[in-house]
Amino acid sequence: MNGDNQIHIHVTNDPVYMENGLTVYVRDGGPCWIIDPGLPPQADKIVSHVREHSLTPQAVVLTHGHADHIAGLDDVLAELGAMPVYLAKEEWAALSDPTFNLSAMTGVGFVTTVEDPIDLEHGDSLELDGTTWRILNTCGHSPGGRTLYCEALGIAIVGDALFAGSVGRVDFPTSNGADLIANIRENLMTLPDDTRVICGHGPETTIGKERTTNPFVLHGI
Repeated sequence: MNGDNQIHIHVTNDPVYMENGLTVYVRDGGPCWIIDPGLPPQADKIVSHVREHSLTPQAVVLTHGHADHIAGLDDVLAELGAMPVYLAKEEWAALSDPTFNLSAMTGVGFVTTVEDPIDLEHGDSLELDGTTWRILNTCGHSPGGRTLYCEALGIAIVGDALFAGSVGRVDFPTSNGADLIANIRENLMTLPDDTRVICGHGPETTIGKERTTNPFVLHGI
């Protein structure tokens, strides 16, 4: 998908959780971000797309550290080379702790080899090929959930904070439903109505649609 040819957001899905792994770039041959690479064969699809479009990976950006969003991390790094990995510090433990990243619940016990993540602080910004993305705190589904928001393009990449007609689960040990709704209302629902919302699972939506129709946004959890 792209917005007026200003940005490309290539979406791949894993076959188990249908998690949306993203490759984000402005132009063929330019730099890209890889966002939330999940379960196989997602990493292979991402690597193929990067190579097909002659992209230069600039960073892996993780909206949060649940296993379905980081399972392809090591494979991406092995195939495309070392690069910065961004993840809110509240979730750094997810990279090495199967209980924290929830994979222990499935009996798999998944961990990554990443030992030097870079924090994503609310209010900070990242640059990608002339575009600026502000970091927004949307924790609650997980303790360090983050959204990437580009005002100029009108796009918010929200991970599992907000879905079309729903919100992220809050029944995990590190979840907090009140925090999630407060952060959605304060940091997402204050964005323009026509902002495209790229979700961690399922189809994209808009801020305006979720503000007026999403039962959790309207009434809480």
